Amino acid sequence: MQLLDGKLLSEQIKTELAAEVEQIKAQGGKIPHLAAIIVGENAASQVYVASKIRSCEQVGFKSSLIRCEADITQEDLMDVVQKLNHDPDVDGFIVQLPLPKHIDEEAVTLGILPRKDVDGFHPVNFGRMAQGLPAFLPATPMGILEILRRYKIETSGKHCVVVGRSNIVGTPISILLSRKGYPGDCTVTLTHSRTKDLPGEVRRADIVVAAIGIPEFVKGDWVKEGAVVIDVGINRIPDESKKSGFRIAGDVDFESVAPHCSYITPVPGGVGLMTVAALMLNTLKACKGEIYGA
Repeated sequence: MQLLDGKLLSEQIKTELAAEVEQIKAQGGKIPHLAAIIVGENAASQVYVASKIRSCEQVGFKSSLIRCEADITQEDLMDVVQKLNHDPDVDGFIVQLPLPKHIDEEAVTLGILPRKDVDGFHPVNFGRMAQGLPAFLPATPMGILEILRRYKIETSGKHCVVVGRSNIVGTPISILLSRKGYPGDCTVTLTHSRTKDLPGEVRRADIVVAAIGIPEFVKGDWVKEGAVVIDVGINRIPDESKKSGFRIAGDVDFESVAPHCSYITPVPGGVGLMTVAALMLNTLKACKGEIYGA
């Protein structure tokens, strides 16, 4: 069993990005600029956004953090989105989810210009991805592809079972792994909470992507020998033995699953860090006009 080390890979990507930023500076070009909107005081969101801003600083990107009160109106939040849409110095921006219940997340997502949608959530980017056209890929699925590519894991002809059908991870990674090319050319089964005999479906998989949002859901006897397991979950479980009062667990029961795997991502230290790295790669693409032009 080998760990798929997201920390190591994300540091490699940051080193590559920093070198490219230095080259851009030397040529007098525009420095990539990522902005983030955070609404309210959600603790997990604060951690995620801080990680993204810190990563920008490490590679030499410009970054902006826009904090909004939890009781901001839909109209005022949309005004903030429009300001970033029309700011020529901002190449891409994200609105950190989840948003307060009174905010329409779909309206906010639709309000972001596709060419600045570096999270890859806008239906235009999703549709372009599904048709194999240039697009900003959703950051977590893009991070998974980078893990498979950089560890040279064979995907052609393999059977991949995705557990979870969200628009952010499950559905897009099922599309991406079924596309022509590498990493791809998989036969993909997309499973979810209503799938009959879910353990039996997972046992058929050469590659398992667990993204169902339930702590330690996938068990050791669900996974066949030699499978590659990608654990997308980041769940907080109360644990009085920890200083923080909780521990982080994935959607895979690591202790029982790992002995059966050829490769597995740890949690933490796996897909989460690669999600941030993918966001940075998308921001550079936005700055260079690679998807929608300059």
